[in-house]
Amino acid sequence: MREDIVNNGTTSILLLGDLILDVPDADHWLSGIAPTLNAADLVLAHLEVPHTDRGTEMQGDVPAPGAPPENLAAAARAGIDAISMAGNHISDCGPEGIMDTIATLDRLGIDHTGAGASLAAARAPAMLRVGDRTVALLSYNCVGPEMGWAGPDAAGFAYLPIATADGSPIRPTAPLDRITPETIAILAEDVVAARGLADLVIVSLHKGLVHVPATLAPYERAVSQAAIDAGADVVFGHHAHIVKGLELYQGKPIFHGLGNGCVVTHALSMDQDHPARAEWARRRKAMFGFEPDPAYTLAPFHPEAVNGMIGRLLWHADGTVQAGLIPIHVEAPGRPVLADDEQRARIGRYIEDITIQGGLPPIHLADRGEMLVFA
Repeated sequence: MREDIVNNGTTSILLLGDLILDVPDADHWLSGIAPTLNAADLVLAHLEVPHTDRGTEMQGDVPAPGAPPENLAAAARAGIDAISMAGNHISDCGPEGIMDTIATLDRLGIDHTGAGASLAAARAPAMLRVGDRTVALLSYNCVGPEMGWAGPDAAGFAYLPIATADGSPIRPTAPLDRITPETIAILAEDVVAARGLADLVIVSLHKGLVHVPATLAPYERAVSQAAIDAGADVVFGHHAHIVKGLELYQGKPIFHGLGNGCVVTHALSMDQDHPARAEWARRRKAMFGFEPDPAYTLAPFHPEAVNGMIGRLLWHADGTVQAGLIPIHVEAPGRPVLADDEQRARIGRYIEDITIQGGLPPIHLADRGEMLVFA
């Protein structure tokens, strides 16, 4: 993060959704948003896959391939300061994948939280200095799979157990239904501890329904609000690969789904040599009822996933936080760029609409030049 802060005591913090950078020329794919990221005082993002040349594919859910370790340098050059890692694919290359990713992030000076050599390491917050103030970032996975959970002496990701409607194990395709007393206890312990060390606490949650416009899973509001109740100042979600609605709870912002920050991968293509991933790409179309635009070869998501956003926080000197977003458009074959005037207006209306469709209180996005402010 930048130390030469800050305009009139106000810190600019940007929040970016899922990152998958497993194709060549990672700098190019980030170049449409990198100038904006580099202009902020602090940039947080979620890293979806391990960056490693080692490891054995996990069995169970369809594993993502390890991305080239060298591609993480592009994230650093784009201005990303800290990474949340508690996602459903970070364990896909086993403990080696996690530890290789962490080693590369450490070498690049990118802070991280949410995965580690043990559960204690995974739950430890990233502590980020911004001028003379401190931000704590915590990262949790709500969707499993349980095989990726960190243990007392086992590498993996930090988790919040979400009860399933049928008692089945926690995994992304299970009917994830409600938070548990353990969920609340974990948040209470970790957020309170972070609150004692930091001036601002941000919680990153890997949660929600993939490839489904607007709709929130039954547990999503409860787990996000539980983080605020525990003392968090901001919550941001990812995993769905499509943006979801916004909420102010007790005056504090919740971004229920930031969508794709920058996802460029061949792993979701039906035209590939990996049988399980090719089969998943075929099955996904039937499960979720959409046909990807064939022009989006590196980001074959729901057609509405071209509507993107970067969360933006203005953290003022008096401690108050003003929240909004910077609209982004995903251009074919998968590169995010800042929205032009027409796209900006359309994306703003889209987010207002999906907020209501998702069962959240209505919001209004007011144009403030640098961002759309929500209230």
